[in-house]
Amino acid sequence: MASSASHATGSIGEALAHAERMAASRPDLALMQAEEILRAVPNMPQALLIKGRAQRLSGDLDAARATLAGLFADQPRSAATALELGLTHYLAGDAAAATAALRRATELKPDMAEGWTALADVLRLGGDEAGADRAYLAGVRASTSDPALMQAALALSDNRLDIAEPILRDRLKQRPTDVAAIRMLAEIAGRLGRYRDAGNLLERAIELAPGFVAARHNHALVLHRQGRGEEAMVAIDPLLAADPGNPSYLNLKAAILSGTGDFVQAIAIYRRVLAGYPHQPKVWMSLGHMLKTLGEQEECVAAYRRAIAMRPELGEAWWSLANLKTYRFSDGDRAAMRAALEAPDLDGEDRFHLEFALGKAEEDAGDAEASFAHYVEGNRGRRAAIDYDAAELTRAVARAEAIYTPDFFAERQGWGCPAVDPIFVVSLPRSGSTLIEQILASHSQVEGTSELPDIAALVMEVGPAKVGGLDRAAVRALGEAYLDRTRIQRKTARPFFIDKMPNNWAHTGFIKLILPNAKIVDARRHPLGCCLSNFKQHFARGQAFTYDLADIGHYYRDYVRWMAHLDRVAPGAVHRVFYERMVEDQEGETRALLAALGLPFEEACLRFHETQRAVRTASSEQVRQPIFREGMEQWKRFDRWLGPLREALGPVLDAYPDVPAA
Repeated sequence: MASSASHATGSIGEALAHAERMAASRPDLALMQAEEILRAVPNMPQALLIKGRAQRLSGDLDAARATLAGLFADQPRSAATALELGLTHYLAGDAAAATAALRRATELKPDMAEGWTALADVLRLGGDEAGADRAYLAGVRASTSDPALMQAALALSDNRLDIAEPILRDRLKQRPTDVAAIRMLAEIAGRLGRYRDAGNLLERAIELAPGFVAARHNHALVLHRQGRGEEAMVAIDPLLAADPGNPSYLNLKAAILSGTGDFVQAIAIYRRVLAGYPHQPKVWMSLGHMLKTLGEQEECVAAYRRAIAMRPELGEAWWSLANLKTYRFSDGDRAAMRAALEAPDLDGEDRFHLEFALGKAEEDAGDAEASFAHYVEGNRGRRAAIDYDAAELTRAVARAEAIYTPDFFAERQGWGCPAVDPIFVVSLPRSGSTLIEQILASHSQVEGTSELPDIAALVMEVGPAKVGGLDRAAVRALGEAYLDRTRIQRKTARPFFIDKMPNNWAHTGFIKLILPNAKIVDARRHPLGCCLSNFKQHFARGQAFTYDLADIGHYYRDYVRWMAHLDRVAPGAVHRVFYERMVEDQEGETRALLAALGLPFEEACLRFHETQRAVRTASSEQVRQPIFREGMEQWKRFDRWLGPLREALGPVLDAYPDVPAA
């Protein structure tokens, strides 16, 4: 009897091992084997696990979830079962359930590299890049026995860059080809915004290990964040060719397409991702952003609402509704946002966005005091999370004044790229620049593109202090490089295009140097209206000065100072449009604008709101309506709280629309 029992046990063990081996290549046969074992030994955990895995790999996700959920209920401390259940939820598009199961798997077995990698994929699909990076680094720790890499990965997952960086640099001195260390060092550079360094490191990792897929994915992401859309596309396409259904790759490709102005393709990809993974609130939100850009407001609102229904505390989705500017919240919406703010584990980013959204909701409801309190809270939280020194901009303007003098331009007469294509619209955000862009883009000879990052990138590559040392050939090459980099944004054959990056005001001396025939339009709005509108706006990135009234006032003051200097050293280089004058005399100001740009008047420019085009800024819905006066006076309802702003603006406020004496 003992011998017979031993033989039976051995047979079952062999059958289990055989089923395990077949699962990856022939899940259908593995499933048949597992079911045969279960007929002999009902409810056997190992056989049920193989059955669930085989069902998952065969694509029968409902059956797999049923099998694995039942098994996990009976075996709650099985990390392998939690992993399988998480992978199945992930494939079924249930990110919340997948995240919970995978977190449980990694809690039960912290050295499970596969679990951490899967968790990173789920978090990245949901838009949690920071969480995904932490999970990836935990996977690095789990997959290595090297104490130095383990220590660096632990420090990185805790965001202790000061500890991780020297460890990794020491490691690379000893082993220059350690691709894991190179990739982690690139991660540090990316977190610090040093994307050029990150890209160089990732290129080295890929050169050493062409099959290092994580490095290739990171490289595509870094290129995208640098605004290098064509190169990012070249980097992501091979990953998708090898894994065409990978939602992280698809999401990144959609983001890259959005950055290059291919919004219809981006929408198609987001819809494809959501068809397979419908329970992804951040992907629904991204789809909403694209629909907003194309003016599909009804579908856009529905997408944002889907995101909120799945995750009511998702502050960015609430803010996205508020950021339509024309949307009005109900009393129920305001109550839901207040309830979300009370959530004990609310993420900081969600909190900031909810505060800004409630500020807009209360403002529309007529409660200025409650509205301003929410704006203050949103700005306070956001300001605490960023490193911004208003005095540094003042010093930068002084340095630019010393470089760009009348003699500087006289000595370089005839330098630069002679192209006339670009029209730069510069300003503070929320100053009417999108209105000017829409008016110009309604002209048959002008293409509207977007806020392009290329001028700032070229300035950084050269180094602001080194501009004076450039020779004639280098200056021309920079102008040509700008045209090359922006060509991907141009979708028509129109001879002129608009670069509406507002922050380019600080680089107008550089623009005048490298593109002397380009036109520059300065969009200016009343200091209190413009600055308050910035204070009420939560920007995704790049506008660190907007989260404190005094910072905004100093920024506006430096902007006025620099543009006045440029008027003195390069008279006629800039055409200025005052928002209030455009509202009062749309036709007169439009004719003057077109004349300054050398363009014939066209009636379509007065009917700008009828122009069908993608608009990527916060004013996208407003410029699809005729000009209205109400926006000019909105600051007055908040005037009693604007003391710090008035003080920072100083004589610039009293002199407007003129400029105080230098």
